[in-house]
Amino acid sequence: MKNTHQYDYTIYIALNSRLSTPNCFVMAFEIERKFLVLNDNWRAKASTGTFYRQGYLSFDKRCAVRVRMAGGRGFISVKSQEEGRFTRREFDYEIPLKDAEEMIEALCDYPPVDKIRYMVEEAGMTWEIDVFTGANDGLVVAEIELESEDQPFRIPDWAGAEVTHDERYLNVSLYLHPFKEWSP
Repeated sequence: MKNTHQYDYTIYIALNSRLSTPNCFVMAFEIERKFLVLNDNWRAKASTGTFYRQGYLSFDKRCAVRVRMAGGRGFISVKSQEEGRFTRREFDYEIPLKDAEEMIEALCDYPPVDKIRYMVEEAGMTWEIDVFTGANDGLVVAEIELESEDQPFRIPDWAGAEVTHDERYLNVSLYLHPFKEWSP
């Protein structure tokens, strides 16, 4: 899969006490658009789904610190609020799976956000389809990551209303106010 992040070419070195050598990480900007999914027409082109579980260690108006388990791997991420129309800073680091699991269990105040993520190739672009379960069951969202904010792309027939700027659909918002609790 093509990496669609724009990278600032500054490399950060982080020493991990569990490793004998430093880990190198790159600062990235995520440019993302988000849409509700109207129907299951995407499923014919979808990859095998990957289960994701994530919780939040911290969140405020400037950023959120997320812990995630996905595909047998653990991650910790710091994501800023939007800095452009569709852009936010994202620092994503792989951590031991056991550490991610323990952080979600012991340090997160709310039940985790669970979802199955599918990848769908559509018109030369990769879409991520998140089918939420648990407290967010019934919600299906499609995301596309772009090279620039003005990059053109075709919206598939299975994608509905754009919700990029609707804060209710941010994963941290779904963590605090799950979809099943929303008023009809």
